[in-house]
Amino acid sequence: QLQLVESGGGLVQAGGSLRLSCAASGSVWSINAMAWYRQAPGKQRELVATATSNGRTNVAGTVKGRFAISRDNAQNTVFLQMNSLKPEDTAVYYCYAERQAGSFQAYWGQGTQVTVSS
Repeated sequence: QLQLVESGGGLVQAGGSLRLSCAASGSVWSINAMAWYRQAPGKQRELVATATSNGRTNVAGTVKGRFAISRDNAQNTVFLQMNSLKPEDTAVYYCYAERQAGSFQAYWGQGTQVTVSS
């Protein structure tokens, strides 16, 4: 009932920037929180940043000071601004959303590839 589509990934040199977008469609009401995760080759998926409905945001310590998460007024799009990219940021970045209407539901996007070269 809720679809998440990521965009904005690509190839970038170390020190460069990318801006990821995640557009939610379908049952976009009652979304409690959205987040970005990433998974590098051979690694487990890790949380990168979160944005809750009350406007609070958090970023992981590994990217703090370089990444920023934000949401639009409709709360159906979440962004991840990535600056000063490092090769270790190379991963597939996944959008996540959770909502509670009649029941709690969690949704994942299909991911967008970010590759940082040195």
